[in-house]
Amino acid sequence: MTQITITSNIDAPKEKVWDCFTNPMHIVNWNFASDDWCCPSAHTDLKEGGVYKSRMEAKDGSAGFDFVCTIDSIIPNKSLNLTMEDGRKWNVEFESFDGIRTKVTEMFDPENENSEEMQRTGWQTILNNFKMYVEGI
Repeated sequence: MTQITITSNIDAPKEKVWDCFTNPMHIVNWNFASDDWCCPSAHTDLKEGGVYKSRMEAKDGSAGFDFVCTIDSIIPNKSLNLTMEDGRKWNVEFESFDGIRTKVTEMFDPENENSEEMQRTGWQTILNNFKMYVEGI
């Protein structure tokens, strides 16, 4: 199975980008793929064996799910390697450019329910929301 890779170049230093990606008070503001969904809660325990968890819900209450991962390895401001509840891998890398811009690269194992293109689009939309959020605060 080939991993799906998405990227975004964010106009912010990697320390700010890292904080917004890993801090629950920020995660709830960007972690959704469309305006009719939200992320009402998030929790992170930033250590090996810790949990990275967020709740995603339709704003009308018609659907929702918990996205839960275990942190396999962590290098603050540089990388997160996680395993989703179903065993799929998710890796996130943070690369600084000239101290004021950061490239975020996410690589994840696709699931079998939706097409790879649909998954790529959904994850990229969330990453685009993240970029807009970070650059806006």
